[in-house]
Amino acid sequence: MINLKKLKLPNKPGVYFFKKGKENIYIGKATSLKDRVKSYFGKDLIETRGPLLVDMLFHADKVVFEETDSVLEALILEAELIKKYQPKYNTKEKSDKSFNYVCITNEELPKVIIKRGKDLFQTRENFSIYFGPFTSSTQLRGALKIVRKIFPFLDDKSKNYLEFYKQINLVPDLNDRKMYLENIRNIKLFFQGKKKIILKNLEKEMKLYAKNKEFEKAGEIRRQIFALKHINDIALLKHNSLNTISKSNNFRIEAYDIAHMSGKNMVGVMTVVEDGEINTSEYKKFKIRTQTGANDIGALTEVLERRFAHTEWSYPSLIVMDGGIAQIHAAEKVLKKLSINIPILSVLKDERHRPKDILGNKEDKNNFVHRNEKEILLANSEAHRFAIAYHKKMRGENFLK
Repeated sequence: MINLKKLKLPNKPGVYFFKKGKENIYIGKATSLKDRVKSYFGKDLIETRGPLLVDMLFHADKVVFEETDSVLEALILEAELIKKYQPKYNTKEKSDKSFNYVCITNEELPKVIIKRGKDLFQTRENFSIYFGPFTSSTQLRGALKIVRKIFPFLDDKSKNYLEFYKQINLVPDLNDRKMYLENIRNIKLFFQGKKKIILKNLEKEMKLYAKNKEFEKAGEIRRQIFALKHINDIALLKHNSLNTISKSNNFRIEAYDIAHMSGKNMVGVMTVVEDGEINTSEYKKFKIRTQTGANDIGALTEVLERRFAHTEWSYPSLIVMDGGIAQIHAAEKVLKKLSINIPILSVLKDERHRPKDILGNKEDKNNFVHRNEKEILLANSEAHRFAIAYHKKMRGENFLK
């Protein structure tokens, strides 16, 4: 049994390791190591954690931690350590194809971009290096915004917004390729966790520029040194607090809808919103096989049974149905049969198919709706759009037969 009192966890950012003997079986990041690790041992463990992490806690016999100077550095260190150790419960929790990676292109003026594992490993784009995996796209984008203010760089949108980016110092002077490449080198070092080396190099460069009377460049280096020593990661603190609400590495909403015309060409879909952003690479289509009439509940039951047969897919933090109480009950019945405990809500529509109300267990509504209403409605809207598009495609294909 792990004794929290003996750990002497600090109220500081860092990375924590759940271990079984010498093996790291789970690695996570924290704004406050004390609060984060403590949250794993609450009385509401089963309700707030998925079955995978409950199993992890059953097997873990030790917790160790490593402090960082900032939440930003904890985020980056976590990714490096997951990549290095491949902990059993991190890699089970989410497919590599869904992870996010920071990629640096191999160009005369390299770009810094985000790629999902699925796209990164299937394409043959010319990257000089990539970093990851990062479990939360929202936190990663927030991290890159902070890094970019310290070391301005080009991204995949720079071509269209170059002048605007220059005005707000998100790209450097592109006429000075040497200084730009120094920024890229420092970004690489930062994502490798080598902040001390960066600071040492910057001190040398600043003195050299000052010696050569290039005072504007020396001033830019001084700004970078100060920013590195005083990383402003308030935005990441906000994202991390949202993360804590779901007690998971990312907050994933799965939304479901059924579409047909009088029972013909019946299809079902699943859409995904992760950390407030749609993730189209995780969308799924289901051609209904077991229903011959206009039985939405039967079709929904089939879709959920087929979806949760895929244990390799990440489990959601919340399920959103399109419909009313009947749809909620159908989903609850499937999950109960499979011994899966995930909150379920539904979006009730008016006669014009506009959201009228969000239904569900009172406790679930209190826990999720006021914090995630925008994301719930987004996931539901995407499910309806995706279902109609799939149904029309099926109808068109069958018409031509």
